[in-house]
Order: sequence, then C-alpha cells, then structure tokens
Amino acid sequence: MADQPPKPAETQKAATALSVSRAAWVAFACLVLVSIVLIGLVLVHRAALEQVFSRKSDAGEMKGKFVPPEKGTWRFIVSGDSRNCGDVVVPTIAAHSLSRYQPMFYWHLGDLRAIYKIDEDMAAAAQQSGESLSCKTYFERAWPDFIDNQIRSFGNTRFYLGIGNHELIKPKTREQFSAEFEDWLATPRRSMDRVEAQQIAGAKSGPCAEIAKKPYVTSLPYYHWIQGAVDFMYLDNASGSFSYPPEKPGGPYLRDQVAWFDCILDRVTNNTSIATVVVGMHEALPYSRANDHSMCDDPTQKTEGCETGKHVYEALLKLREKKNVYVLASHSHFYMDKLFDGQAPGHRLPGWIVGTAGAIRYRLPPNVDPGPGAQPDVYGYLLATVKQNGQIDFDFKQVKETDIPKAVLKRYPASFPQWCFAHNSLNKDPISEETTNRCVGPVVPSNAGQKAEPSAIKP
Repeated sequence: MADQPPKPAETQKAATALSVSRAAWVAFACLVLVSIVLIGLVLVHRAALEQVFSRKSDAGEMKGKFVPPEKGTWRFIVSGDSRNCGDVVVPTIAAHSLSRYQPMFYWHLGDLRAIYKIDEDMAAAAQQSGESLSCKTYFERAWPDFIDNQIRSFGNTRFYLGIGNHELIKPKTREQFSAEFEDWLATPRRSMDRVEAQQIAGAKSGPCAEIAKKPYVTSLPYYHWIQGAVDFMYLDNASGSFSYPPEKPGGPYLRDQVAWFDCILDRVTNNTSIATVVVGMHEALPYSRANDHSMCDDPTQKTEGCETGKHVYEALLKLREKKNVYVLASHSHFYMDKLFDGQAPGHRLPGWIVGTAGAIRYRLPPNVDPGPGAQPDVYGYLLATVKQNGQIDFDFKQVKETDIPKAVLKRYPASFPQWCFAHNSLNKDPISEETTNRCVGPVVPSNAGQKAEPSAIKP
C-alpha cells in the first residue's frame, strides 16, 4: 500500500512539539547564561555583599539578638546619673543589655533623682495620669519611683547601687539614703560576712585594726564584694571627699571609709586568688581629664577632697603593680575613656566616666575633642567582659530612641520620650534644665561640711 502523506493535523502537532522543544532549550540556555552572569557579579562584588549581610546581622543585634560571650568570659554593665529622663533610659538599658549580653549585674554609680527639681520623667508620667506633681509629693515619691521604674526593670538581674551628690540635696540625707536602700547596700556586705568579718574583727595590727571593732554588716554607702577573681569596691565621695563631715563644727573629718578602704586593699594585695580590682564611685578621682567636675573641683573641699582622693589614687596605682585595676565613675554626663591619660605613662590608671543613664547631658571639657572615646549627647552603658586571667575589656554601648520598650512608651505623652533624646542636653538645648518646677533654691548641704553646689546648682 502506497505511503500516505501526513495529515495536516499531524504535521501541525509535530511542528508545535518542535517549537516547544526549541523554546525549552532557549529558556535553558538563557537560564544558564543568567546564572553565569549572577555568579560573576557575586565574585566581583563579594565585599559589597558581605557588607550588606553584615549590616543585616547588625540590624538583628539591634533588635535584641543575643551575642554569646567567648568561652570562659562573663559580663557586667555599668552607668550612672539617671535623673531627668532615667525612667525612660534605664529600662531601655535593661532591655538592650539583657537581650543582647545577659550581664551578671548592673552597677549604678549614683545620682538617682534630681531632688532640687522635679524630674521630667516623673512630671510627664503624672501628666499622662491626669496629675500634677507638687514638690511635697515629689520628695515622697522620688526614691520609690527609682525602685519601681529603674531597679525593677532589671528583673532578677542583680542591681548594685551607689550614692551620688544629688542624694545629699536637702531634704535628703546620707542617713535617709542608707535607710531607703538598705537591702541593696547591705547585700554585698552580707555576701562577704562569712568570708572576712571575723578576720577583720580579729585584726590586732595593720590597716584592718582601725575598723576591727565596727559592725561589719551595715547599709553604709560604701562596700565591696568578690565575684570570681574580681574584687568590686564602691567608694562614697558624694560629698566631694572620701571622708565624712565633722560631727561638730570645727571638729576633725571622719575618715572611717578611708580606713576601711586601706583594710580591704591590704587584704586584696595579699590574696592570691584575686587577680583584679574594679573601683566604682560617683565623682572621678583627681588627675582626670574631666577634673573640672570631679574631686578637687570645689574650693570649699579642696584640702580634704584632694587629699583623700589622691590617697586612693596612689594606693590603687601601687596595687596595679600586682593586680589589674580599673576605675569607674559618672557625675559628668557624657562618656569618656582613658580618663587619666593626661598623666605621665607611669602614673596612669585605666579609667572611664559613664554618666549616661538619663541625666541632662553635658558638653565635653574644653581640652577634650569628641570621638569614639569621648562622646557627649549619648545615653548608654559600659559593657564589661571579664576574661579568665582577670583582665577586663570595656565597650560603650549606646541606646537610642528606637530601643525604648513599648511598655515604657505607654507611660508617657507621645512627645516625651522623643524630648528626652532630642532636647535633654546642655549642648542641644541649653535651657532644657528649666522645664519643671524647682523644689529648692541654691543647694544648702544637708550635712555640715558636705559639698555644696554653686548658686544655680551645678547640674
């Protein structure tokens, strides 16, 4: 039977199949070509792409991604001066640090509330609730407010507390501070009670003999505790000196704290299990690059303040021959490292100022240029990483308005948190200090001989 020519329908079907096959091959070839081009672009722009992904990683950290510590290290954080906007900033520090670094504790270096005036955060919270704070009500609420809105923001994380000069503005006193915060001030002494109380009480000679008969567990605002191979010590210089005012006018200054410091330092020096000493205080020691707002800056206290301040400095300098030594302070409302680098190389202590927990922010000293190691107009905290050998790395972590927890934002009128970051600054807004009612005039010390502020109150 003779072959029949293909039917038109079969011819069309074969042509269509061939067309589809060609299209598939063309698509495949295009896909291969595009892949080759993309691979080439990745190789050429590898560095740029790595930066992009690095920024995404940083963004993840900013959202609270935990950053694991290196093996064998542990962390703590430090800052001070949380008046004015501290009820906004300190909970932000807590949320920022706990989610990222899980520090063992937070150490506050004093100046909890303004006292001479109503803190802006308390006034704004009262406004949100339809209230208006009087000075009488403010004095009653100031320190409980600090406990409720700042200490509690750290939850179960240990909170160590220092005293600052604003805790001594009338009507507040050192005795009231010790009573109000007894649980926090006595905790480090209680932790050390079994370790050293009997040994100090039994001292017959040496630096500890002078304090041997005094009670060990008290709520005095100076203390120390040991954690790992590190001895942490808080010294009270809230009145501009490490000595306390005379009991009677014209009498001698009380140097019980200096004797206590000498005792603890002597014990540390001879303790081979201690590799490091970290000393916190409110005002920076003498010799600092911020000496215009630190010990020795007040002529009325110059002899006693400078003398006791230099005593502590020289003792720590000598200790540094055997141990790691670090000095932390606040009082000046900015961040600064290399605090004592204005001294000769052999006379320097590693020191930091971190007065960045919410108080009205200051200008830098005129001899200090801004940079990574000297930052005005910032809020944040010092992140400390303790290594196995006792050495400590310190890194300042800034917190920003976008880091404020939502629960904190709800406490205030919508504009207030933004005001804290945009205007609570003598640099950005020199008149921002006068936004709430003053409750006292020029500061008169609440204890005779206590450090006084200038007529307009040194912020």
